[in-house]
Amino acid sequence: MLNFCCVYYGDKYEPVYVEKLYNMVQRHLTIPHKFYCFTDHVNLQDIVKKNIIFKKFPLFDLDGWWNKLQLFNPDTNLIGKNFYLDLDVVILKNIDCFVNHGDIDTFGIIRDFGQPTMWFNSSIMTWNNNNASNYIWDPFIKDRPKWKKMQGDQNVITDLIRDKKILKLYPDTWTQSYKWLDRSQTRFHIKSMNYELSPHAKIAVFHGRPNPHESTQEWVKNNWK
Repeated sequence: MLNFCCVYYGDKYEPVYVEKLYNMVQRHLTIPHKFYCFTDHVNLQDIVKKNIIFKKFPLFDLDGWWNKLQLFNPDTNLIGKNFYLDLDVVILKNIDCFVNHGDIDTFGIIRDFGQPTMWFNSSIMTWNNNNASNYIWDPFIKDRPKWKKMQGDQNVITDLIRDKKILKLYPDTWTQSYKWLDRSQTRFHIKSMNYELSPHAKIAVFHGRPNPHESTQEWVKNNWK
C-alpha cells in the first residue's frame, strides 16, 4: 500500500494545516494509502482527529526543513512507494498521476519555480527508500556539516539525485506556483504576481508569504478545506 507522508515540525503552521491536507488528499487521491505525519509534537494526535498515523522523527537533533530529509532515513520504516506533499500546498484536482508516474523505484519531483534550471522543489515527491536511502540519506548523514551549508533540503536533494537513473521529473503543467503560473522566471517580481489559477494545474505550491490561510483568492478558499 502507498505511504502518503507529510512533516509537521516546530510552530510555523497551526495543526489545522495537517487537517486540511488530510482532507484534500482524501478528496483527490483514489489510490489506497496510509496517511503518515512525522512530527515533533507528541500531542498532535489529540488535536487532529483524523485517520492519521503520527510518528516521531527517528533523530531529534535536526532543525526546521532539514527534518524533511529524515523521510529518507531507513529507520522511518517506510516500505514501498512513498508520496510526500508539503503542508502548505493546495490540491486542486485528482493527484493519482503523481503516484503512477514511473514505477515503484522512481524518484519523482518537480522543478523549482524561482530557479527551475538549477534546482528541484521538494514540495512534491515520490520515492522508494530501497534506493533513496542510499542516494540521499547516507551521504547526508555521513557529512551533515557540509550539506547543511546549502540553502535548504531541496538543494541537497537536487545535488544528490539529479544524475541518478531513477529520477523522473513531473511535467511542469501539473503544478503551479500560487504567485505565478510558469517557470520562465519572468513573473518573479512582486508587482507581476497576479495569483491566477492555471486551468491545468493539479497542485498549487505556496512559497514565502502569503500562506494558504492568508490568501484572499476564492479559488484557494474553495480548495483549501
